[in-house]
Amino acid sequence: MALFKSKKSLWQRIKDVALLDVAVMARGGVGAGSIEQLETLLLEADFGVPVTMRLIEDIERRAKRGELTTEEDFRAALHASVAAALRSGTNDAALTFADAKPTVILVLGVNGAGKTTFIGKLASRLAGEGKRVMVAAGDTFRAGAIDQLRLWAERTGADFIGAQAGGDPAAVAYSAIDAAITRGVDVVIIDTAGRLHTSDGLMQELKKVDRVIAKRMPGAPHESLLVLDGTIGQNAVIQARTFAAAVPVTGLVITKLDGTARGGVVVAVHEAIDAPVKFVGVGEAAGDLLPFDADTFARELLEG
Repeated sequence: MALFKSKKSLWQRIKDVALLDVAVMARGGVGAGSIEQLETLLLEADFGVPVTMRLIEDIERRAKRGELTTEEDFRAALHASVAAALRSGTNDAALTFADAKPTVILVLGVNGAGKTTFIGKLASRLAGEGKRVMVAAGDTFRAGAIDQLRLWAERTGADFIGAQAGGDPAAVAYSAIDAAITRGVDVVIIDTAGRLHTSDGLMQELKKVDRVIAKRMPGAPHESLLVLDGTIGQNAVIQARTFAAAVPVTGLVITKLDGTARGGVVVAVHEAIDAPVKFVGVGEAAGDLLPFDADTFARELLEG
């Protein structure tokens, strides 16, 4: 399945305007103009300045060592550099499950990122693996969010813990864990309000939800997954840093990648908060949630 929607792949654009001259590379040199154009393309693809500079330095270093003598060498080197960036730091893409059930997964993110849809897709995936799943409507600010989550629970066969609009999100989380223990549920997924990351009051409430979960079940939440919209560019980095300052983020979910040709933000966000990418979303259907793999992602990002 292609991850990115683009008339022309990043690699094709690099070949068109920035490919290092093979003869120059063979002599261990790097054309300054080509490097500047490559830098521009990487920034336009939302890799961000720190990641872009490191990728450029790696390409220059390889070229000076005489490792880049063909177009394929260059493509392979860029692929390897992107994949290495995604494998750096904390990089385990597998979900963490508790030794004793239930596993508690807290889902974070701003309005419009696709958070509720991700919960439905994750519930479907876990149910397909034979797990009993519960979803909890901790976004009590929007009645629509509660209804949407209830529909996903019905579609996926998950247990559902609802709430009254305007209720206490922390109380919903507490009740959900209680119910999950009583019913023998394997995984409970707790939604949270789609907070604007600039709202300090709402971020404080998110911290409260996290504390209450830990009080009810020591060691929980076992995953705190931050859902980010892949189409918003470097704003995703700003959101990630703000959420990570409020709650320890254990994993990233990047949605709407089918609607962008600028997937470098995935690398930028991973580096910004040193959290592994766990899933990418490429559509609305339950099967459009893909487990993250650094090599596959790097190849798709370059070649489309």
